[in-house]
Amino acid sequence: MVESHIQAAIYCSKTFGLQLRVRSGGHDYEGLSFVADSPFLMLDMTHFRQIDVNIEENSAWVQAGAILGELYYKIAEKSKIHGFSAGLCPTIGVGGHFSGGGFGPMVRKYGVAADHIVDVRMIDSEGRILTRASMGENLFWAIRGGGGASFGVIIAYKINLVPVPPHCLSFFSVSKTLEQGASKVLYRYQEVVDKFHEDLFIRVSILPTTNQSGNKTILVAFNSLFLGSAKDHLSLIQTNFLELGVQSKDCKEMSWIQSVLFFAGYTNGESIDTLLDRTPQFKGYFKAKSDFVQAPIPESGLEGLWKILLEGDTSLMFFLPFGGKMNEIPESAIPFPHRKGNIYNIQYVARWTEQENPQAEKHIAWIRNLYDYMAPYVSKNPRASYLNYRDLDLGQNGNTKRSYSQALVWGFKYFKNNFFQLVHVKTMVDPSNFFRNEQSIPPFKMEVEDFLVN
Repeated sequence: MVESHIQAAIYCSKTFGLQLRVRSGGHDYEGLSFVADSPFLMLDMTHFRQIDVNIEENSAWVQAGAILGELYYKIAEKSKIHGFSAGLCPTIGVGGHFSGGGFGPMVRKYGVAADHIVDVRMIDSEGRILTRASMGENLFWAIRGGGGASFGVIIAYKINLVPVPPHCLSFFSVSKTLEQGASKVLYRYQEVVDKFHEDLFIRVSILPTTNQSGNKTILVAFNSLFLGSAKDHLSLIQTNFLELGVQSKDCKEMSWIQSVLFFAGYTNGESIDTLLDRTPQFKGYFKAKSDFVQAPIPESGLEGLWKILLEGDTSLMFFLPFGGKMNEIPESAIPFPHRKGNIYNIQYVARWTEQENPQAEKHIAWIRNLYDYMAPYVSKNPRASYLNYRDLDLGQNGNTKRSYSQALVWGFKYFKNNFFQLVHVKTMVDPSNFFRNEQSIPPFKMEVEDFLVN
């Protein structure tokens, strides 16, 4: 597949009145890269997966069809002192992940993936191949966190790599059940996690489980990465978060690429070649939602949360901490606006198997109920959400080109005030709204035309 094939796909779509959907890794949470309600052409970027790492420049060009695991592997192949700040799941496609922001274990040290994009190669609605120099800074700003699918077909990104210690990263995983005081430990976590040194990251996973007595309970797992020695890691935790009960035996020193495997769930000495496998570990169905928390959820709120989670056998929640570098980057630096003031991001997940799919609505109703319960404890005006955890419950554009007022409902949640600048850029570069889906940025002038007609 070559770039001219992408141009041909755009011309073909226009000629026959088809929508164009672009799939990089196929991880869109609502399937918008490969599903549509009207006739469409799907552009599969799987074969655009070349990665060129330039250690002398501390940079890399990575094509949109590559997955994160392939990028991490290629970086580690060239250097032990370079890494990249992006997501935890190695099978996620670079194209969508980077264009929506992209955060993971080094977010508190280096920010999101989109913060490190320094150039791009893309094709616009007229079939023109653009780079940063030829597209201008407004469009370049928009595709770094505003969702590339609204503006064109991303072919490749140039990113700046980040420094990592060569052998001295420390990792631990410590779990608590409700019977072991998980509620109090998690409350303390909320008080301190965004205030830790930026080299320290602690992600929380929450899920129902069964205790030794055979009764259902909640398991809260604390997985931590520290960009330094196990000794310093332990010292920071015991000074600021003694309640977690971490001991020296819990901390394991490893390289950056080994930590990537650990966070991906590969903890049994798997080869780094595992990162080249594009097959997702989970192959069932799921529905997800997201929130941002700006004040600790009280223990009474956590107790109510446990009751709802215990009703959902296949439920998951993840807390991913912010603070550190994220507090220093302005909300308007790129379209991704979730910066200072956020303690952590929440991802809610309800999962079910193919056999359970006839009862999908039951699982979806459950997660909507959970989301409603959490309303008093999360960000407000707007109740913010993360684009890469796409959620059509927030609103959608409908099957029309004139969709500004509809998009404002969900767009303000994803982008805050950056939404208005994204609309301005869209109006300039794709006024006919060729690149569109149920949650794409609309051009404003289409709404004006709609008003005049009526």
